[in-house]
Amino acid sequence: MSESRSVLPSSPQRRSLLAAAGLSMLGAPWVARSQSSTLRIGATIADTGVERFNGQGLLYGAKAYFDALNRAGGIHGRQIELLKADDEFNAGKAKDNALKFAADASVLALIHPQGTRQTAEIMKAVRDLPIVGPNTGATALHKSGAKNVFWVRTNYDQEVERLVKLADNLGLKRFGLVYPNDPFGQSVLESFQAALARRKIEAVGIASTPGTASLEVDAAARQLAKLPVQVLIMSLAGTTPAFYQAYRAAGGVSMCYGLSVSGTAANLAQLAKGNDRPFFSVIVPSPNAQKFEIVRQYRRDMKAAGFESESLVSLEGYVDAYVLAEGLRRAGPRVDRDSLLAGLESLSNFDIGGVRLNFDKHVREGNSYTDTVTIDASGRLIS
Repeated sequence: MSESRSVLPSSPQRRSLLAAAGLSMLGAPWVARSQSSTLRIGATIADTGVERFNGQGLLYGAKAYFDALNRAGGIHGRQIELLKADDEFNAGKAKDNALKFAADASVLALIHPQGTRQTAEIMKAVRDLPIVGPNTGATALHKSGAKNVFWVRTNYDQEVERLVKLADNLGLKRFGLVYPNDPFGQSVLESFQAALARRKIEAVGIASTPGTASLEVDAAARQLAKLPVQVLIMSLAGTTPAFYQAYRAAGGVSMCYGLSVSGTAANLAQLAKGNDRPFFSVIVPSPNAQKFEIVRQYRRDMKAAGFESESLVSLEGYVDAYVLAEGLRRAGPRVDRDSLLAGLESLSNFDIGGVRLNFDKHVREGNSYTDTVTIDASGRLIS
């Protein structure tokens, strides 16, 4: 397990966090590193492979938040230390990484494990370590009742419903779906079928790829291109551009919608090259929607951290870090895993700068925010 220490970037709800550090908003922006022990947070992500852009995006967003928080004095005078482990988007390695973090009593929490299969394995293996913001919307996992898991993103039922409703309101009734034949894809397939069933609509075409990280997309693209689909939902992540290009090359003409997990900066840059561009569901505001305080803070902190590309995924990582940091603050100076769980449970009607989250002793799905965006010719998201 590779390990990297970060004195990480910025913080929403800055007033409460600075107050916890004993500083004012007008205090010096740079302070000496605390001599007290650090607050250690583990992260297992795909730092290599096809899904690395999602993994790195999540990590960059979290680092941007934590770095700014550390520069402001940390939480209760203690710095946050982010420990990274590359799981190569492999469920077994993700589980092993999580178990190593859980076995280290100094690690207080795990932030945004990446992927449906990976999260499922971690949830089965790790029960006493708080887990904040898994990067999957698999509804069955969200509804599993795991007490140590706090869901910051909405589930796929909500995302897919948003996309289907958008198309239905436009009078478009002929739907298609492409999904990877793995737990992530199966979850979205179920959400898609349920959304259509509520409207008494039957799908025109459904095709699958071998898996989330598989670039074998041509067969599914050719299959769907032959069908009279009006709206094609692409339930893909890092392979979205490869499928989209293959679909258009095969003669596919439908309007295309993507899920939030496909909204990496690298994906958006590639998808912007065509004459028409997909719409996306989002579970955080667009990184360009500066009417949201959370977005303005995110943009400042990403810039301060030296991260030039902004994306839905890195903003999701930033929000995950925001939520975890507030849980740590509420846990008090003598924080441990149990007090952190209590701190996270106290985040009821919690405003993160324009979006409200709701957790309590029984509720672990804290977010119901969804929206749709598209991109311009430069890959910039448009609300």
